[in-house]
Amino acid sequence: MADGEGDPGVFTATALPGDPRLLPTVTNAFLGTRVFRDILHAAGVYSGAAGDTHRADVPSPLGLRMAAPGARSPAQSFTLNTWTGTFSHTIQSPGYMATHQLYAHHSLVHLMASSVTIRRLDGSTHPVTVQLQSLFVPQSQDLHLSPGPDFQGAHYIYGQTLVPEVEGGPRPTVHMLWTPIPQWLTLGGEERERCWQFLTAVAGSEEEAKGSYSAGLSLAAAGSLHRSHVRAWAALRRGCSVELDGPLALRQALHGCLYYLLSALPPRDSPGVPIHGISPGGLSNGTRGEDYWGHVFWDQDTWMFPNILLLHPGAARAILQYRIRTLEGARRNAREQGYEGAKFPWESAATGREVCPEEIYGAQEIHITGDVLMAFEQYYCTTQDLELFQEDGGWELVEAVARYWCSRMVWSEEEQLYHIRGVMPPDEYHSQVDNSAYTNAVARRSLIFAADLARDLLLLVPEEWEDRARKIKVPFDEERKYHPEYDGYSPGEPVKQADVVLLGFPLMHPMSAEVRRNDLEMYEPVTDPAGPAMTWSMFAVGWLELKELQRAWSQLEKCFSNITEPFKVWVENSDGSGAVNFLTGMGGFLQVVLFGFTGFRITRSGLLFDPAFPEGITKLKLSSISYLGNRLEVTITREEIRMEVTEASWEPAASPLEAVLESGHCFPLWEG
Repeated sequence: MADGEGDPGVFTATALPGDPRLLPTVTNAFLGTRVFRDILHAAGVYSGAAGDTHRADVPSPLGLRMAAPGARSPAQSFTLNTWTGTFSHTIQSPGYMATHQLYAHHSLVHLMASSVTIRRLDGSTHPVTVQLQSLFVPQSQDLHLSPGPDFQGAHYIYGQTLVPEVEGGPRPTVHMLWTPIPQWLTLGGEERERCWQFLTAVAGSEEEAKGSYSAGLSLAAAGSLHRSHVRAWAALRRGCSVELDGPLALRQALHGCLYYLLSALPPRDSPGVPIHGISPGGLSNGTRGEDYWGHVFWDQDTWMFPNILLLHPGAARAILQYRIRTLEGARRNAREQGYEGAKFPWESAATGREVCPEEIYGAQEIHITGDVLMAFEQYYCTTQDLELFQEDGGWELVEAVARYWCSRMVWSEEEQLYHIRGVMPPDEYHSQVDNSAYTNAVARRSLIFAADLARDLLLLVPEEWEDRARKIKVPFDEERKYHPEYDGYSPGEPVKQADVVLLGFPLMHPMSAEVRRNDLEMYEPVTDPAGPAMTWSMFAVGWLELKELQRAWSQLEKCFSNITEPFKVWVENSDGSGAVNFLTGMGGFLQVVLFGFTGFRITRSGLLFDPAFPEGITKLKLSSISYLGNRLEVTITREEIRMEVTEASWEPAASPLEAVLESGHCFPLWEG
């Protein structure tokens, strides 16, 4: 199996993986499918009540497979090109080559397209026929679909999901148009080459579906449908470019992660395209019984969001708007548990109500509420976007989270500190514990941010926010100088995944380098080696922070056992169980590159940097880091750091950025 012949962004194989879950996905901001699969999903379209709510299966005409009848074992290849956002299957027989391409159009987000091209390789004049095998049936277990009249040569079906997420709630409507697919395609005797285009448009309204289908037809007629997709996708890739000089496997992993994560984002020039939450397995997965049913967890806010924020702040804003749209559901969750404010669900779908099928997680894994707020804080520090907070509902969310944390705490007379009792920490091997270090630290951070933001917005700061932030207990062992995971944790107890190590990053909870090291030393050997893929990335970031480069690399290397061949699809657990196309693990991996190797830390006062590379990595170039309305090109080698402002903030009152060294030297960064 040749891997793109040295191009780290092209993955090629002569055979497909035996497990169809490991086939690559093609996705845009609204539609997603796995190649050769007979279903697709549309963003925000769920069916089923409460814990049964799952992504509604929409029948997909695009899961077709080419075959060459009569040809004896023709040469075949399968390629995922992350530069063009396109999957292709090629059959080469004596005398001709047939290529099938599939892509989710990046700028026409309601459109998916595939094409089949047959080209002669010799001077023969006999007809060439290729078979198209398809499992497509225009019906769904999740939608009540009815046929409508054909439109511009396309078949048309429409219908609603069967069961609303909450009683009396909305049932989304789906409209779909598709080019009928013949069983056979024939290149006539006099033809040298011919291309057939097959379009599928899916939207929430008839008008939108027909508009997208018509736009696709016009582009196809002009021969520029695929080109327009590649152009839009390339603009996104350019704007989120991360280049590394290092081992090929590391560069391939990097390009794979960028492809799968960026596929979930809207095009750069379309700020109006909403994001309906990003689930651990992405939009292509999440049918009933698979990939957590397509629900949205802290995976989005803690593991994926920080990367998106640095590379594409417009998409980061759209993720926060998903949380703002679901705020009413979060308020209901808090009320039902007897608390004030808003409690974000452990598993979220369209409404913000708790949809976790197992009650214990929704009731106890409450750190999610602080994780959501940390994303808002990182966004605010990176963009100073006051409009989100003053006009678009951001402040109401921040205030509701602060009120929730205050109502969730109880005063301990004995310790003279506030406690949060009866929780499950990120380490899901333990439940009903008191004072989870991570949960309490993230609650503290929520309250500090809420108070700081209130001051910035010239609002009154409730005294209890600051009082509770000062007096909340974050367990600390004075003798051993480390943070016990919760009250009563015994050193050596097994831990499922990254938990206390998250205090150092991303929480940046105040601690000395000695304590940071002790936390890493304490939890690294007891963390389950079969735990979820994102864990090791946080140990790697911790060791990079302490300049323990070999230890960092050995942690990062553990991630590679979660990356499957040949298409670099991640699995949640190294034994192949759990979610596939595991964007959470990819998000953790990208944070090692974007925050670990660079030392970037988002703070109120600035974007800190302190690079560290493990052996074998010689250069890192980030072409378009966004900070306070500026775009920075950052190039780091073992010898130097180079920063260039490629685009200055358009804010009239904005002063230029400054690079400040530890010595106190300041370098103003003007545009260019």
